[in-house]
Amino acid sequence: MPEALAKTYDPLGTETRWQRAWETQGAFHADPNAAGEPFALVIPPPNVTGSLHMGHAFNTALIDTIVRFQRLRGKNVLCLPGTDHASIAVQTILEKQLKAEGTSKELIGREAFLERAWAWKAESGGTIVSQLRRLGYSVDWQRQRFTLDAGCSAAVVEAFIRLHDQGLIYRGEYLVNWCPASGSAVSDLEVEMKEVDGFLWHFRYPLSSGSGFLEVATTRPETLLGDTGVAVNPNDSRYAALVGKTLTLPLVGREIPIVADEHVDPAFGTGCVKVTPAHDPNDFAIGKRHGLPLITVIAKDGTMNEAAAEFAGLDRFVARKAVVAEMEALGFLVKTEPYVHNVPYSDRGKVPVEPLLSTQWFIRTEPLAANCREAFEKVEPRFVPERWSKVYLDWLTNIRDWCISRQLWWGHRIPAWFVISETAGEITSNTPYVVASDHAEALQKAELQFGVGVALEQDPDVLDTWFSSGLWPFSTLGWPDSAAADLRRWYPTSLLVTGFDIIFFWVARMTMLAGAFTGQMPFKDVYIHGLVRDEQNRKMSKSAGNGIDPLLLIERYGADAVRFALVREVAGAGQDIRLDYNRKTDSSATVEAARNFANKLWNATRFALMNLDAETPQSLGNPDPEMLQQADRWILSRLARVNKESAEKYETYGLGEAAKVLYEFAWNEVCDWSIELLKRRLQDPAQQRTARQVLAKVLTELFVMLHPLMPHLTEELWHGLTGFPEQKLLALEPWPALDLQAIDLELEDNFAEMIELVRVARNLRATGGMKPAQKVSRLVITSARPELLKVLKLAIPDLAVLIKAELVEISTEMPEMPRSLMGISGTSQVQLQLPEQDLDALRSRLEKDLAKAEKDIAGLASRLANPNFADKAPAEVVFECRANLREAEAQADLARKRLGDLG
Repeated sequence: MPEALAKTYDPLGTETRWQRAWETQGAFHADPNAAGEPFALVIPPPNVTGSLHMGHAFNTALIDTIVRFQRLRGKNVLCLPGTDHASIAVQTILEKQLKAEGTSKELIGREAFLERAWAWKAESGGTIVSQLRRLGYSVDWQRQRFTLDAGCSAAVVEAFIRLHDQGLIYRGEYLVNWCPASGSAVSDLEVEMKEVDGFLWHFRYPLSSGSGFLEVATTRPETLLGDTGVAVNPNDSRYAALVGKTLTLPLVGREIPIVADEHVDPAFGTGCVKVTPAHDPNDFAIGKRHGLPLITVIAKDGTMNEAAAEFAGLDRFVARKAVVAEMEALGFLVKTEPYVHNVPYSDRGKVPVEPLLSTQWFIRTEPLAANCREAFEKVEPRFVPERWSKVYLDWLTNIRDWCISRQLWWGHRIPAWFVISETAGEITSNTPYVVASDHAEALQKAELQFGVGVALEQDPDVLDTWFSSGLWPFSTLGWPDSAAADLRRWYPTSLLVTGFDIIFFWVARMTMLAGAFTGQMPFKDVYIHGLVRDEQNRKMSKSAGNGIDPLLLIERYGADAVRFALVREVAGAGQDIRLDYNRKTDSSATVEAARNFANKLWNATRFALMNLDAETPQSLGNPDPEMLQQADRWILSRLARVNKESAEKYETYGLGEAAKVLYEFAWNEVCDWSIELLKRRLQDPAQQRTARQVLAKVLTELFVMLHPLMPHLTEELWHGLTGFPEQKLLALEPWPALDLQAIDLELEDNFAEMIELVRVARNLRATGGMKPAQKVSRLVITSARPELLKVLKLAIPDLAVLIKAELVEISTEMPEMPRSLMGISGTSQVQLQLPEQDLDALRSRLEKDLAKAEKDIAGLASRLANPNFADKAPAEVVFECRANLREAEAQADLARKRLGDLG
């Protein structure tokens, strides 16, 4: 038996109760042996250091909408959660803690540092997970993974060994992005380009022959100490005769050659470019082409090294000023000009990165990318929207080797052991090494190669976090165990949902690694979503101070309202969404509208419970087709069509469109019209049962269709309506069967026209100043369309109630009616007869309105006729005056028409 719902909806209490019920019952625990087509999604693992932000909330809302729908469709769904260990972020947190305690990681040692890291993870690392739970994430929490857990760690070691054995991982000295703050190489993803106001310094470099000089420009004067050449374009006639000659580098005295290289833009600056191969990736490439030496003048801590001579020991930015001052003193400075340019910053260290030569581990990406390009020809994976596939392909086509080592302690330690007994303990780029799964295996390999008694030392570096997360779609399913039940059942996964900003860095790395280890792309579809923007359409970020804390909105409006608001704003896949927010009150009109929608559904269900006489949809059963009234057939037709449309939208990732379809149907057609039309019949014993059956069926199926978007609310309302115990869950119910026979498009069209006619009649009532309970004497609707007339005639009892009319007439011709108001909708007309007393009051009001409008017209027309105003007043003032005149004329015409209709 259904239980009465509380008078008002309490989202927090409802959500807490159902989140607990779902998790207690293991509702979303996936069984690889269960029936149903497999559907798998492994969520993009948030950083273990993180807390919920609006980007997480948006991504979660999209993912959960999709997986809940697929569950309702009978799929065997696995939605697998987890977190990423976030090497740099965690290490930064811990090092700050140690510094505050007066110590450091070096002083306490690696083992103690890692113990502390794991303790921090146990205490603080679950924040983001608990916050994601607040959103009602229907994931398999029993399968929760962590990139440093035993299974993922074993997969990482296996992946490294296999790639190394295939010659795809190598060690060498190359230019990398170096973060002086964290003391580590960083990936491209961890580098953020920032536009800064800087300077462009122009310097003279004298020719060694003493016959003149070349002028070069730079934004980084401190690097000139490491210059090993100056490049010009081979087609630049200004410098053709100088190619091959040498310059004497100021401050250093080193002779450097002038080389010709296509990379140089002759139109930029003077057309001469200083070349510092050890401190710039473009210069590195030029230097490699021309055999220029690499001279490093900046140390890994951001200070100048001994190669910088008199500037050694200075911070790089202090050295910049010192170099400029010295160049000016010696007469080599030509000019200094302001210059706005992009500078790469370390995302975690918050300092400019330094391109530095460093011995690191790399992956040869071209063979892996080639596999992905081949799969791409077969549309594997498929991108939604399709335009992002070109971005993906471009990155795979123009790809550089991937630096995968990081100078950190928190992370997957590189499974390589240096044979230090062969090099007297000093590790260099040439030190021999062995790769193995553990020390014992490494020792066995080293002794076979170098003899018994070798001394080994494991590489202290860890792997780039993106290496382990690149294995995420299959390492979490049991790889490298090919017999793992989860891997066999759910791999390749069905879908990846992610933002466009990590297509290059994560999506492509997952496809490359999956292709190498599984021979398949890791997911069938990639759904790319946009960004959440603020009320001024700006990208949300902590640094801009315009981020919105979704937990504040959840506390105020509930998780379902936040979810629904976010998804409903999605105009299309890949599109950014805008979320209004009042920062003074922590309120959002968009989310408040979603909360109002929830209240509307709550009140509709309470109405149903009060009118079903303790019956349930199960006990009532389906209505007898022979007993259906016209309004029943209309709402059941709309129900079937919304079923079809919303399922198609969900299936094709048109989630925003699905939300809009269901919102319009629920609010306008079910609550505003169908329930109103049912009220009369729910009190009529002859029609009561059919009316109850229709109401119960519509609401029950609506809740199932809305469940992916508003899971807590619909679970609560469905249970309230059905009376099912908590152990039977809407979340695991089947999607409603589609009744194609119920769809009647002609009836829907005519019914929509009838609804518009009712709106016109209600507007006429308001124009006539009628009180809500007051009835009009006579209502006549005319139309030349026979099919509409048929619908209107059958609806006369409903029209009388909806418009509050004593007499309703449907005709092909409009009769003469005194004391009436007339309105038009399409090709149909509505005429409404007013009582005598209302007519007199209306006539008086209209006469006053007309007099005011005519007075306004005279004043505005006179003003515009005055040349001193029309020719000399500001254009916007004249424009506003003309607009006001047009509005006053329209008001006068309307008042005259109304008076004419009254006779």
